[in-house]
Amino acid sequence: MLLETIAKKFSGLSQAEAVALAGSRTTEVTDEKSDSDLYVYAAAEISIDIRRSLAAEFAERIEINNQFWEPGDEWLDSQSGIGVDIMYRQPQWLEEQIERVLVKHQASVGYTTCLWYNVLHSKILYDRRDWFTQLQQRADQPYPELLRRAIAAKNYPVLRRNSSSYLHQIECAVARHDLVSVHHRAAVLLASYFDILFAINRLPHPGEKRLVAVAKKFSENLIFSLTGIFTFTILISAKVSFYPPKTKRSRTWTR
Repeated sequence: MLLETIAKKFSGLSQAEAVALAGSRTTEVTDEKSDSDLYVYAAAEISIDIRRSLAAEFAERIEINNQFWEPGDEWLDSQSGIGVDIMYRQPQWLEEQIERVLVKHQASVGYTTCLWYNVLHSKILYDRRDWFTQLQQRADQPYPELLRRAIAAKNYPVLRRNSSSYLHQIECAVARHDLVSVHHRAAVLLASYFDILFAINRLPHPGEKRLVAVAKKFSENLIFSLTGIFTFTILISAKVSFYPPKTKRSRTWTR
């Protein structure tokens, strides 16, 4: 298998502590466009030259050391056509993120428990000292009630209650006929909305993709609560799109 072969290559590097497959390939919610998300956990940096050399064994179309989100490499396997997305993380950093939510119960504005979900649903391909196995075991626990309440307390007010709420910002953007701002604020509104939705149903957040499909997989009841919020965002966007602001005609001068 391609992914096991890649993991074996990394296992020969002293820096690599673990390699795990995560993302849609480890769930039932996937399609033909899904790439393979590999996470390489290394306490010390793996040089760019080594990463480029490793990728060149599998692909010609290669991107090395992308820094847009997490440090990573992306390439298309020449034989299978499978997209491979490799992200590099430090073990200590991941441990701190898991402790932040499961021990300290600290909420974020959207996506609070995504890394918890990531760890829980990872398939271990290599684990030098059973570090990731032990972390996964610690992560396999009931949803903390204090975390559940913290997420609601952090995200619910910003939906519509306070003066800087997303609803208020969307209303202002509509008044200005600012379609870009409407879409941006609607996106972060949905981020907080889904953070609350998964928390109150005691489910770790699966990330930003296929949220409706993932929610439906767990429970049909989750879907019914989405209808209103999607209708709202679509109507708001349509209102701005179909009713642009009136502008004064510019005078045309002729000689």
